[in-house]
Amino acid sequence: MYVTANYGKTCESSNENCINFHRDNTSKYARYENELLKQIQEAVNNYEPCVQNNCSCYSSVIEIDLKPFRSGITKNMIDSISDKGTRYQIINHHLYRDVDCMFPARCSGVEHFISLLLPKLPDMELVLNTRDWPQVSKHFSSPKPIFSFSKTSDYYDIMYPAWGFWEGGPAIKLYPQGLGRWDQHRKILKEAANKWPWKLKKPMAFFRGSRTSSERDSLVLLSRERPDLVDAKYTKNQAWKSEADTLYAAPAEEVPLEDHCQYRYLFNFRGVAASFRLKHLFLCQSLVFHVGSEWLEFFYPNLKPWVHFIPVKSDASKEDIKKLLEFVSEHDDIAQEIAQRGYNLIRKQLRLKDVTCYWENILKNYAKLLKFKPQLDKKLIKKFKFNITLAKVTSRRVHLLIC
Repeated sequence: MYVTANYGKTCESSNENCINFHRDNTSKYARYENELLKQIQEAVNNYEPCVQNNCSCYSSVIEIDLKPFRSGITKNMIDSISDKGTRYQIINHHLYRDVDCMFPARCSGVEHFISLLLPKLPDMELVLNTRDWPQVSKHFSSPKPIFSFSKTSDYYDIMYPAWGFWEGGPAIKLYPQGLGRWDQHRKILKEAANKWPWKLKKPMAFFRGSRTSSERDSLVLLSRERPDLVDAKYTKNQAWKSEADTLYAAPAEEVPLEDHCQYRYLFNFRGVAASFRLKHLFLCQSLVFHVGSEWLEFFYPNLKPWVHFIPVKSDASKEDIKKLLEFVSEHDDIAQEIAQRGYNLIRKQLRLKDVTCYWENILKNYAKLLKFKPQLDKKLIKKFKFNITLAKVTSRRVHLLIC
């Protein structure tokens, strides 16, 4: 009997139609396999690793985001977007903010980084969006300088490091106060990666998350058909009402991030905007399958498809995903190399001090574009006051926090 490679079908060798079917499918898979190998080789050959110096690897992101405002930012431009976010002012190294913030924990996560930088920052005024969705569409607006954590190329928003690097990330059962403290998660995930090296990881794909997008359905449905290949299930979210919200199956329990490290292949999907989980997955030293390419955070442009992760189309079918998983299974050495490059980049270029450095650079470059001298708005409240004496006493502690 012939067994057709990667298709799981059998037929009698004496049957001419079967022989032709076998040859056609083997030929198709060989072409697919060679095309992927070619893409990987070209991507790796064309990749030039960035040698980082004070978060310099992200300079191009800042340059691109601020380019629409190179002729300057006026007070009227800022006033025109004041209803789209939270207004902040830095005056004489003190931080002021609107009385109300739509998401207090998110504002707190942002303010942690800005407060550390107050001694270095010039006077400025800005509007910061803490919603999940970017605000200023290129299709319906002229450039407006609002800060957002995530966007697509259709928006003018200026990307900043998300609040979740410190606090205010997604609040779920496992993380009721919200996902945060990137520095602590880095330590936990490093320990988990050491506990589950590549050869000990389960050779299958893994995903847990709520059904915020139907883009996730193909993987979950494939898991139900091929539980030997994929373990992917939907969990509850705040909007859950019935099993229809988990694709007609009982909701699964949430799984701690460090337990993801048991699996060799980890899938990342966008949520409402970019997903907070992506950076964590790389630290498992597992191979990351990143679905879709539209949504960005500030560090995404440094991650290259086929070099650091396996790209997956947002409309990928069950068969598309199955073929990708079979490919990486058959090319385990290549899969491990991609996983290691992804891990190395996030481990070396996305430390907490790199996040703080990005905040400093984006705010300083933004302030240079202001065409007015900010005057304190007395309706704002003071959030942080820079005390030079206290700063000298605590400088070592602050240094430790941002490392």
